Amino acid sequence: MATPSLIRQTTYAELLERCISSAFNDALPKEGGFTVKTIREKRYWYFQTSTAQGRTQQYVGPETPELLERIAHHREVRDDERERSSLVSMLVRSCGLPRPIPEIGKIIEALAKAGVFRLRGVLVGTLAYQTYSAMLGVKLPMATLQTADVDIAQFKNVSVAVEDQTHPILEVLRRVDKTFRAIPHVSDGRRATSYRAKGGLRVDFLTPKSLPALQTDAQPLRFLDYLIYQPEEAVVLYGAGVHVLVPTPERYAVHKLIISRRRPVGAAKRDKDLQQAESLFNVLAQKRSHELKVAWNEACQRGPKWRQLLLEGMSQLTPKITDIVLKSVA
Repeated sequence: MATPSLIRQTTYAELLERCISSAFNDALPKEGGFTVKTIREKRYWYFQTSTAQGRTQQYVGPETPELLERIAHHREVRDDERERSSLVSMLVRSCGLPRPIPEIGKIIEALAKAGVFRLRGVLVGTLAYQTYSAMLGVKLPMATLQTADVDIAQFKNVSVAVEDQTHPILEVLRRVDKTFRAIPHVSDGRRATSYRAKGGLRVDFLTPKSLPALQTDAQPLRFLDYLIYQPEEAVVLYGAGVHVLVPTPERYAVHKLIISRRRPVGAAKRDKDLQQAESLFNVLAQKRSHELKVAWNEACQRGPKWRQLLLEGMSQLTPKITDIVLKSVA
């Protein structure tokens, strides 16, 4: 008989593949064809359509074997929303995996349909942490804690290079909740990096500068480039499953360890950072030891300040987890 962990992982793997295929097909118009551009010796695919105003191109993604396979089988995937909903229900009810509150689920779904994740936006923070339970096939501590915040990050150079845009973010959010309003940036009232609804829901965009692809400004997050480098595809367990991009769990764990040292002593977020890092280190040492070692070594190679923060963070972990990490990263 298959173990509960194996059942969770195989069910999630099937859901992820279905959600990826569905998101890929739903994002493209019914009429048109694929075209490729070479930018700085890398190939990027677009979907081109012709209108009375001329040709328009929609960004699809960088060329990978997986993307070429999806392009080859475009439109062959039938609508299987009911089957995906059943898989989500199984993972949540039978396997006990976490899902966001409905209000947050609707926001993530709206952002996904608007193209935020297709345009390489990355879901970060507690909502990303929630996806790791299904991804790693375990019940992570604190994953059931709910949040009213949605944090999205993107590299500025990616936002410029894709040559595509979502609708304005405030417009997208108001389709979910009409009370959403833009919050002016503290240093420049003409810019908005956050959006808030009356019920307390909040959406923040994080990066050093404005994000033209997502049509919003964004606020800086320290060590962001490390966190969202080469993100991983994941599913938020809401509705029929929402296809998103999240940081790899090993980068997330290392990042949490580092930024915990930037929080004030006694801050609740500092404790949460350390607890999430500990939980992930404990699992990753068994399931992704090589990936953890690579992510750890990259952080160490970024300079003495990074190494100092890592060592300080390690001193706050339990002796058991410290030993596990040290053995994993050699």
